[in-house]
Amino acid sequence: MKGLLIAALLLAGPAAAQDNPLQDSATWDDLRESVLGLAADVPQDAGVLDMDAPMRAHEAAIVPIRLTQPHGAPAIRAATLVIDENPAPVAAEYSFGAAMMPLDFEFRVRVDSYSGVRAIADTGTGSQVMAGRFVKASGGCSAPAGKDMAAVEATMGQMRWRTGQENGRQIGTLMIRHPNFSGLQRDQVTLLNIPAHFIDRLDVRQGEELLFSLKAGISVSEDPVFRFAYRPNGQPIRVHVEDTEGNVWDQTFDAVNG
Repeated sequence: MKGLLIAALLLAGPAAAQDNPLQDSATWDDLRESVLGLAADVPQDAGVLDMDAPMRAHEAAIVPIRLTQPHGAPAIRAATLVIDENPAPVAAEYSFGAAMMPLDFEFRVRVDSYSGVRAIADTGTGSQVMAGRFVKASGGCSAPAGKDMAAVEATMGQMRWRTGQENGRQIGTLMIRHPNFSGLQRDQVTLLNIPAHFIDRLDVRQGEELLFSLKAGISVSEDPVFRFAYRPNGQPIRVHVEDTEGNVWDQTFDAVNG
């Protein structure tokens, strides 16, 4: 689990604010209507939702994205993450429970080329808001896997949970071992393409209360890590994971120590 702990440390602090606003994109203009069914662009309002992402990714296969809200902002009930220039642009669809508000949620994605990365969020009041950044990265979806196939088989589905306090809020970090193969990578031994095989469903609860759920595509990073602020209710943390090969993993963690 050493690798998981290192990955968690990468997410342990706030993402550095960067002057990399979203740019006009013909790709987004097409996606907005043809994929998301939005007739008009969605307004950006950092007073409701903001995003931190690096201006230039250190590693295109593990780009940290952080969604945040100021105190008093309307609750975000759902958000769709779009990476404009990725082969499968809709990277993830999230649902959030009340205990996650105001949102402070960090995760890692693959970015395949210079691209706008945007979250289109639903406040539950019939209105939407968008937050995003322009990220310079290349090759994230085809980057070689970080370990060999034997290690993948031995560790897939393992999880780690930890929790602590930061700036007066409870912070949980969930780490899941999974290669999340995109279908665009090559086995470094056989040089054959590795079939797509990734986590496509994730549900995280404290007791019966939803923290967040995820429907994902190929753009979520290998060995995903989710770091988030939440309001604890004292109940155990319950994690349910499904992948595209029909594997299912369930694990329950002590609310405090994991």
